[in-house]
Amino acid sequence: MSIPQSGGGPIENRAALADYLASGCKPASEWRIGTEHEKFGFLTDSHAPLPYDGERSIHALLKGLQRFGWAPVEEQGKLIGLSRDGASVSLEPGGQFELSGAPLATVHETAAETACHLAEVAAVTADMGVAFMGLGAAPEWSQNEMPVMPKGRYRLMTEYMGRVGTHGTQMMYRTSTVQVNLDFGSEADMVKKFRVSLALQPVATALFANSPFFDGRPNGHMSWRSRIWRDLDASRTGMLPFVFEEGFGFERYAEWVLDVPMYFVYRDGNYVDARGQSFGDFLDGRLPALPGETPTLSDWADHLTTVFPEVRIKKFMEMRGADAGDRAQLAALPAFWVGLLYDQGALDAAWDLVKGWDAATREDLRIAASVSALRGEANGVRLHDVAREALALAEGGLKARNRLDSEGRDETVFLATLRDRVASGKVPADRLLDLYDGEWGRDLSRIYASQRY
Repeated sequence: MSIPQSGGGPIENRAALADYLASGCKPASEWRIGTEHEKFGFLTDSHAPLPYDGERSIHALLKGLQRFGWAPVEEQGKLIGLSRDGASVSLEPGGQFELSGAPLATVHETAAETACHLAEVAAVTADMGVAFMGLGAAPEWSQNEMPVMPKGRYRLMTEYMGRVGTHGTQMMYRTSTVQVNLDFGSEADMVKKFRVSLALQPVATALFANSPFFDGRPNGHMSWRSRIWRDLDASRTGMLPFVFEEGFGFERYAEWVLDVPMYFVYRDGNYVDARGQSFGDFLDGRLPALPGETPTLSDWADHLTTVFPEVRIKKFMEMRGADAGDRAQLAALPAFWVGLLYDQGALDAAWDLVKGWDAATREDLRIAASVSALRGEANGVRLHDVAREALALAEGGLKARNRLDSEGRDETVFLATLRDRVASGKVPADRLLDLYDGEWGRDLSRIYASQRY
């Protein structure tokens, strides 16, 4: 989840909403990679979720990490995050510990950043009896067991989620993801990248599926996290069929976001309750929460963080379809999308791969991916086949980039785990279920040691 945005002046007219998005366009030489990942903390003796306060807690971890040069971020006097050199550490509603990486030039750099972060976390927690694990959904913890982080936007969102869907609080408190944030060069470049990444998001969901357990038992899905997103809030989630319509661009996306009901307005360190109210009314000075006041671009930037489609744009583009996982998974996700989207040949070929699919096929593939991962299919399209082709395109794109590390290896090294999955047809969720039914003897408590970093 995002922190409050800052630095935006008054909105002069409605065109400024699309102009804000377009201001993210930059030449290919300046394109960067920002990897984000969330993870579940737990107490190693009891397997209970990591609380916010106490000797063994999120607060203690945030304090301990400051010895590595992280600066504290507070809200209402509560420590809620850290910042350092363009990166940040933040908290999801249920205490999921998130690294939002700095914008970096190569997958090698973002993988090293993730490794450094995990090493620092391990150093602080070494004597605390605390560990972290990478899974798309909490396997055993009930909603009532989850801690609640002291962030104002989460308090407002929690109550509102119960009004508009059936799975919202599950998403907030009991799921974790890995995503990558990427740049675009122009409106046309954004449109093609948006269409390709939306169409192929079910492939990412399938390849990275890692949440087959929930409430202490198998849930019938390879990615329960993906299942949760389908019944959360239809007004702000989904596969956005309008992205594939003629004339789509920054203006059309801004119009969609403008129609999404608001959560809040951030003023003077406080979250003003604007749940269900209209940003359009805000532009006209008629927002019930702040009568007579009009928004700034910072308010628009905040509102952009309250929509949750499978792909989201702000001044960059976010790939949002993958479950969290092990270290290899955290590096493979950016490698997959960088290979597909940052090389023009790969991007063009990826569009050729998906451009014939209609909205029903894209949505049905999304469902099939959450249920069956690579075994899923819809309207004659088999996810395993598409994953094989997409992975080959990503590999070619990374080879064409030719970004080498100190040992002379290009970025395709990070696709090794995906090659194994495509070759075997088995994703992390399959392997977890095999362990559960075999070696673990259906003892789900074994998952904590198995999946810890």
